Amino acid sequence: MSRFTLDRRPLAVPAFRRLWTASAVCAVGGSFSVVAVPAQLFAMTGSSAAVGAAAGVSFGALVTASLWAGARADVMDRRRLLLAAHCGLALTYAGLWAQQAAGLRSVAVLLALVACQGATFGTIMVTTGAVVPRLVPAGLLAAANSLSSLARYSGSVIGPLLAGVLIPVTGLGSLYLFDALALLAVVWAVFRLPPIPAPEGGRGSTPAQVLAGFRYLAGNRVLVAVLAVDLAAMVFGMPSAVLPELAGTVHGGPAGGGVELGLLYAAYPAGVFAAGLLSGTFTRARRQGALMAWAAAVWGVTVVLLGLAGQLWQALAALLLGGAASFLLSTFRNAITQAHTDDAVRGRVQGSLTVVLVGGPQIGNLLHGTAAAAYGPQVTICAGGLLTVAAVALIARAAPGLRRYAG
Repeated sequence: MSRFTLDRRPLAVPAFRRLWTASAVCAVGGSFSVVAVPAQLFAMTGSSAAVGAAAGVSFGALVTASLWAGARADVMDRRRLLLAAHCGLALTYAGLWAQQAAGLRSVAVLLALVACQGATFGTIMVTTGAVVPRLVPAGLLAAANSLSSLARYSGSVIGPLLAGVLIPVTGLGSLYLFDALALLAVVWAVFRLPPIPAPEGGRGSTPAQVLAGFRYLAGNRVLVAVLAVDLAAMVFGMPSAVLPELAGTVHGGPAGGGVELGLLYAAYPAGVFAAGLLSGTFTRARRQGALMAWAAAVWGVTVVLLGLAGQLWQALAALLLGGAASFLLSTFRNAITQAHTDDAVRGRVQGSLTVVLVGGPQIGNLLHGTAAAAYGPQVTICAGGLLTVAAVALIARAAPGLRRYAG
């Protein structure tokens, strides 16, 4: 049974085990600001536009920092960069706590701290992606990424739920303080890592490094295909923006959201979590490229089933299956990009991947929201799923190297 349940083999590596354990703690205890920042902004301004502006500020800072961090990770000690980023994020959470405790009620200060949060988080995502392949053998990268995804998605479910319970009890300020304290666990784990010096030959200015990374990426057909498959799945097949309308107009939910909407939003991460618990069934697979493409195609099919579902239980089942397929997609995407990239440019490739990961769903939300206003949620969701399947099929056909890739 151990070959079919959670694949724990990477935890035998002490450095990865410490980093993963601390990240799991932080995934829950460090995610309270996801709820606290929008809640504080809306309480201060009474405007959802302000909440949207904060998301835009965070996105811009994260994209910029991801490209910068990718270049720096290829020319300096990655442990030092990761340690600095985590310390910066902890200080940002401390700043969020301080402004709330002082009663500043300044939107400008809050947005500046949100920008710092996005920048440090982007640096952490990129540098971690470049560090893990230096900690575990290539044959364990799929298992290591599945463990990381499981911790991240668990935190994204449990953290906001705890935050909603704690806000009336402790107030918003305490949530920021909890985030800062949780980050200390990761700071300790990163501090305990061995030095991870820059690869040989890393030099040049940051803009030149970024451009060199894009040239490397453009010349690697397997990596281009991996990013294209992932972008197609996120842009065409991520229906998050239309779930509120789907819950209300198709599945009988009340205006403004209710149990139906909550179940729709919870079903996808629940599917991700279930797949993570059964990661041993696929992390030992060799044909990782073909499995990634199939997972993306299955995700598109589940999106079509979501659009066709006339009953709530059918929609939930489609999202559960889709979450499991998405988990496989993300696990193999990360494993392939990490293993198939030269260490000298791994940071910059991770930076590009992070931009796709963050930007794809944002573009998808814009497209789905616009199309749903014209054609309705069900037609929009079905069309997005069909486009996902078609795009993945075309990419896989045009990139035989992806189909043949073996980890």
